Formats: sequence, C-alpha cells, structure tokens
Amino acid sequence: MTNIALRVNGESHHIDVAPDTPLLFVLRNYLGLTGAKLGCGLEQCGACAVLVDGRSTLSCSAAVSDFQDKVITTVEGLARGSQLSRIQQAFIGAGAAQCGYCIPGFIVAVTGMLESDPNPSAEVIDEALSPHLCRCGSHGRIKAAIDSLVRPGDAS
Repeated sequence: MTNIALRVNGESHHIDVAPDTPLLFVLRNYLGLTGAKLGCGLEQCGACAVLVDGRSTLSCSAAVSDFQDKVITTVEGLARGSQLSRIQQAFIGAGAAQCGYCIPGFIVAVTGMLESDPNPSAEVIDEALSPHLCRCGSHGRIKAAIDSLVRPGDAS
C-alpha cells in the first residue's frame, strides 16, 4: 500500500492503496464517486471517462499512481451545486439518455472536447466520441445535444 495524493473535483485526497489500482476503482470505492462506470474494463467503451487536466481520459485500467499531481474531474464535479453544467443540461434537453449507463462518459468527453475546441467540426466531434459506446442507441440524441451547444440554430 502506498499513500496516493489525488486532486478530485477541487478537493485533495490522500488514499492508502496499491499504486497499480485502477483510478476508476479508487474514485468509486474509496471516494464514493460512482458517475464513471466500469463497462468493459479494457478502456474500449468509454463508460469510465473522467477529465484529467481538462482532457477526457479512460480510467478503468490506468494505475492511480499515474494521476498524482493531476487535476481530475468526474461527472459529479461538472455541476455547481444543484446547477448542472450546460452540457448536462443539453443532454437532458435532447433526451440523450436511455439507460444512462454510458452517459457520464459521453458528457465528460463532450466537456473536454468543448473546453479545447468550442466550435468543433463534425470530424472533431466524431473523434471525441469514438471511444464511447452506447448499447441503447442514443447516439442520435447525443449528437443532437452536441449540436444544440455548437450550432444552436441548426439543432433538430
């Protein structure tokens, strides 16, 4: 066991854990942040996405020790109190969640994308969403949510 220092959602944490423990497990089991989900366990589905230094990062197999001195934001950290982020609001407005399992990962990915490129091309959007899977078929509504943010007059 090693004492790992993490900065998550603006708060500092010190956790005694094996350094190779996946970040996702620490977030869920030690910090109680259950928004990021374990889907495939192979960083192939995107359900485990969190922001690390503002970039969408898959966390289900990445060692927690790799995240010391980084700023980690989970889907829970995107809202300010009871005020959801504009991206969370857009997803609700577009009805972009069916079962909801994958949606936190999509919201994190879109947040990271829009922070680095507020007016992304269709190709940039597709690239940001490429590691994310939705088995319920909500991709059309997810794209509508994104369109409502980047092309408000064109959203359908």
